[in-house]
Amino acid sequence: MSTTKVIVLIPAAGLGRRMGASVHKQYLSLQGRPVLAHTLSIFEHHPRIDRIYIIAPADQIDYCRDDIVIPGGFRKVCGILAGGAERQDSVRLGLLGCGADENDIVLIHDGVRPLFDGDCLDSVLRAVEIQGSCVVGVPVKDTIKVVQNGCAVETPERGRLWAAQTPQGFRYQKILAAHLAAERQGYCGTDDASLLEWQGEVVPVVEGDYRNIKITTPEDLLVAEVFLNAKEG
Repeated sequence: MSTTKVIVLIPAAGLGRRMGASVHKQYLSLQGRPVLAHTLSIFEHHPRIDRIYIIAPADQIDYCRDDIVIPGGFRKVCGILAGGAERQDSVRLGLLGCGADENDIVLIHDGVRPLFDGDCLDSVLRAVEIQGSCVVGVPVKDTIKVVQNGCAVETPERGRLWAAQTPQGFRYQKILAAHLAAERQGYCGTDDASLLEWQGEVVPVVEGDYRNIKITTPEDLLVAEVFLNAKEG
């Protein structure tokens, strides 16, 4: 019987500047529940998940525990860890604080992606078990332009472009080593998988869902409401 655990880290420290709200975006109401509560529910109810850790600003830990975790009955949430100045710092601190063993699987998922389809999680875990890492993504629909000084200078071939999402999954030892190396060398990636790419590794991609949006603007919140209503209806 395997003793490998599956641990979820949920960075939830976004300030929500583009949301234009006084409440941090992970705490905004979505169908009467905080966005973060919807996100936690995805992993709380999946049988493969052993432990969940939220990574939040130090001054929000009490609120997160008392107003989201306890009222929501999230029994798999084993801790709320203090984050850092940037997302990459927060994830590194989460990796160091989650108590994982080197061969455990760690899933890193944005706290403001409440619409991830948990049915996709088995494919993600299978990829990590076989290849050590995995990123969820979808092919881009739009033509993408490289813009410099306000002018389009290049149009990459669309067939090669995917939009990265979360969760992103890794063997614990692999992603921790990448984060520590990035810290030592002052490298800042755009997501966790990019730290492995920076080290020359190839990261497998599992196709996700276009509904797995990241709630960043007021429009995103409206779209999320529509998607949830359609799912329930």
